[in-house]
Amino acid sequence: MTHVVTEACICCRYTDCVDVCPVDCFHAGPNFLVIDPDECIDCAVCIPECPVNAIYADTDVPEGQRHFIELNAELTREFPVLSNTEPALPDAEQWKSVTGKLAHLKR
Repeated sequence: MTHVVTEACICCRYTDCVDVCPVDCFHAGPNFLVIDPDECIDCAVCIPECPVNAIYADTDVPEGQRHFIELNAELTREFPVLSNTEPALPDAEQWKSVTGKLAHLKR
């Protein structure tokens, strides 16, 4: 099993989860984080750290967000590893409760 970052992270990119991760499984794009399924050790310490509740075990991803399982695996090949906490995006608070953000994902 692995963990998956879902749509709630788009345009926010809080990195509280990166700080607690014992391995380097997070990758950062311009406005979204993903988890490398080959590096994730399924410890789940990242889940409660996410301020927008964007991280799920792959078996618990909500039905309308299941495509993020493949998207995380795909984007780990494009986005660089993020090992340290960074500030959230400048307008993260404005995007925090917005839904339907997939069209805003930057690669």
